[in-house]
Amino acid sequence: MRKRMVFLMMALLIAFTVVSGCSSKEAASKAAGGSDQPIKLALSPWPGWFVWYLVKEKGFFEKNGVKVDLVWFPVYSDSLSALASGKVDANSQTLSDTLAPASKGIPLKAVLVNDNSNGGDGVVVKPNINSLQELKGKKVATELGTVDHLLMLTALEKAGLAEKDVSYTNMTVNDAGPAFISGNLDGAVLWEPFLSKAIQEGKGKLLFSSKDTPGLIPDLLVFKEEITKNRPEDVKKILNAWFDALDYWKANPEESLQIMAKAAETPVDEYKAGVDSVKIFQLDDNVKAFQKGDSYSSLQYTSQKTAEFLKSLDMLSTIPKAETFLDGHFVEEVMKERKK
Repeated sequence: MRKRMVFLMMALLIAFTVVSGCSSKEAASKAAGGSDQPIKLALSPWPGWFVWYLVKEKGFFEKNGVKVDLVWFPVYSDSLSALASGKVDANSQTLSDTLAPASKGIPLKAVLVNDNSNGGDGVVVKPNINSLQELKGKKVATELGTVDHLLMLTALEKAGLAEKDVSYTNMTVNDAGPAFISGNLDGAVLWEPFLSKAIQEGKGKLLFSSKDTPGLIPDLLVFKEEITKNRPEDVKKILNAWFDALDYWKANPEESLQIMAKAAETPVDEYKAGVDSVKIFQLDDNVKAFQKGDSYSSLQYTSQKTAEFLKSLDMLSTIPKAETFLDGHFVEEVMKERKK
């Protein structure tokens, strides 16, 4: 999925704080100016996020009266940098990548669950490797500090192995996919569409995926807090535009898939296979996800467990309180208004 950089986020925290402190008055002034300023919404390669192009193509931003500029980042970690440095107002990112800034008190708010990975992230290996245990001593690529690194560690733990038992190569998914296909790696942790391509073109074998850990990898829409405070109506309009697009997709599946596949620069059948590997969250799913619970169906539970795991690996210094960065009141209000 994209990719998710806990280490990168930690490195950017100071820069974010400086930018926020020096320009807080100016930023607040612009934000308070209302909808004349387009909201810059970032996204990167992940099947569930191409829905934003369906929103744009079918005019749902305009229908809901909000100006939005979609900002494309081919490399996921660059989108995290853009949000941390204030170059964009919102980003499509994973829950795990929201924990690092939250742990340092960086003012961000997650307001929407786009999807949950349900097989869209996985560990792919050479055909002669038949079990996770056989990865011991093998060369495996992942982007260290990302949610796929977390997925790999989860897989190793399940197999009774530790991180030191494999030889890690730190690569972005953009590089790891081609490296695996060319035969330079024994295994790689990838997300769609790179995962399917590695299996098809590299004759790889899927050993473990996010389907084995349902709810572990939620994908979110995360705003700078100043936007949620100063332009709450625009935030709701963006959410309404998202759910309008999901309704349109349901009513017009073939056209919608064609629009999203074109944006992904992928054949329709390949894009469909990728998007089938995620669970797109409808409005009801969102309202439930923001509620407290004792399973990975609850964002609060998932954030706590993920933060504990990351802290045990010294990827987080403190465990942030979920209520400081999860804001479910927007989807609750949207639900009330759409049911009127």
